[in-house]
Amino acid sequence: QVQLVESGGGLVQAGGSLRLSCAASGRTFSIYTMGWFRQAPGEQRELVARMRRGGSITYADSVKGRFTLSGTIDHIYLQMNSLKPEDTAVYYCNVFANGREEYWGQGTQVTVSS
Repeated sequence: QVQLVESGGGLVQAGGSLRLSCAASGRTFSIYTMGWFRQAPGEQRELVARMRRGGSITYADSVKGRFTLSGTIDHIYLQMNSLKPEDTAVYYCNVFANGREEYWGQGTQVTVSS
């Protein structure tokens, strides 16, 4: 099992910045990917950014150049700059482990006002 603890999020004006953090514990040696998804009201959950063991990182097109994912495979940070109202969503930390297990954090609200 892997446990996830998220922090960060909040309310910010358009153009501002926020930083999210997610720390994993438990069977972290089995983690293959760790990243962030988000879900806006009435929308499907979507990938924001994800790190693979080994360090490669994937970003959604909508956040490239504005968001930066950093850290290690068991503790990641998402620096969000130049935030837009359309970035408003609940952000969820996600881990894929052991070839078949998926874990989610409790979610943290990010609200960007115009």
